[in-house]
Formats: sequence, C-alpha cells, structure tokens
Amino acid sequence: MQKATALQDVREFEALMRRYNRTLFRTARAILRDDAEAEDALQDAYVRIYGALGSFRGESKLSTWLVRIVANEALMRLRKHNRRSNIVPLYEDQEPVVDKLETSEEGPERAAARAQVRRLLESRIDALPDAFRAVFVLRGLEELSVEETAAALEIPEATVRTRYFRARALLREALSREIDLAHEDAFGFAGERCDRIVRTVLSRLAKG
Repeated sequence: MQKATALQDVREFEALMRRYNRTLFRTARAILRDDAEAEDALQDAYVRIYGALGSFRGESKLSTWLVRIVANEALMRLRKHNRRSNIVPLYEDQEPVVDKLETSEEGPERAAARAQVRRLLESRIDALPDAFRAVFVLRGLEELSVEETAAALEIPEATVRTRYFRARALLREALSREIDLAHEDAFGFAGERCDRIVRTVLSRLAKG
C-alpha cells in the first residue's frame, strides 16, 4: 500500500513539474544566464521541493512558493561559482514575447526569421543587469503580477515596478540600436545580386 501511495505521489509530482517547468526554468535561467546551469539548478530545486511539499501551508500561491525555492537555489549556485569575484545581488505591461514567436503553421523562412528574432531578444535579456533580469523574466515573460514577483524574489513591490520599467527601457534601447545598425544593410545590393544584374545586362547588350 505504501509503495502504491509513493508511486501516486511521484506521478502527481511529475504533473506538477510539467505544469511549472517553463516558469521555473526561466527563473533559474534569468539568474544564471546559462542553460545547463539552469537545468541543474532546477533539478536540485525540484528535489528540495519534493521533500518540502508537505510543509507548504498555502500562505502564498504555489507558483510563488516554487519560484522562490528555485530562485534561492540558483542564487546559491551563482554565489558558489562567483565566490572569488564580486557578486551583484538580486535585490535591488507587456505580453509574453518568446513563446508567441512559435507557431506550427509557418513556412521555413518565417520560422527562421522568428528564430533569429528570438535569439536576438534572448541575448538582450541576458545582457540586462542582474538586478533587472529576473524581474523582467517573471513579469514580462511569465506574466506574474507585481505582488507575486515581489513575493517570489523577496523584494518590495515598488522595487519590482522600478526594475521592470528600467529593464523594458534598456531592452528598447538595445533593440533600437540593433535596428539602426541594420538600416544600412536593408535590401542589400552588393555582392551576388549586383554581379548577377550586371552579367544579365551585359549578356543582353552583347546579343544586340
């Protein structure tokens, strides 16, 4: 009987992981800025969560409680890896962007363009200061409320608002610079296109 109960608990926990995996991975990823490190941190956090579920009293939302555990795990890992260097502490409305880039009914060219935009966005989010990155991911991508984000990261609600506003401003500035740099290359003409037109015209002129 105990074995059957344990198996049921594991299945329920699997359902919980699948439900919150994206949010919790993004939380760890926002702090660590490394996919592999974020996965390891999330796995370690899940082990802790599994053992602590019985102590969850519902004083906050389950998602907030989970995010807080994962954030703490990621921060501990970050401090461990950067013990010999200075650590910028974590302390200090837009719809989700990344997942809306994905669709199953688009052609390969559109899919490639969306992937390129997603990589650009992800790189600019990674470049945000540590104090702003986790707030932006939870508020901007996962759409947690100000209250939920503040509770998860254990910072004041006013700090969440300030950092989210600043993070969005920094992203706009960074993306605007990318667009400005791309203006010069828009509708590129040099190289093969230029050579092809010249060859075609010369060929036609030669034929009289």
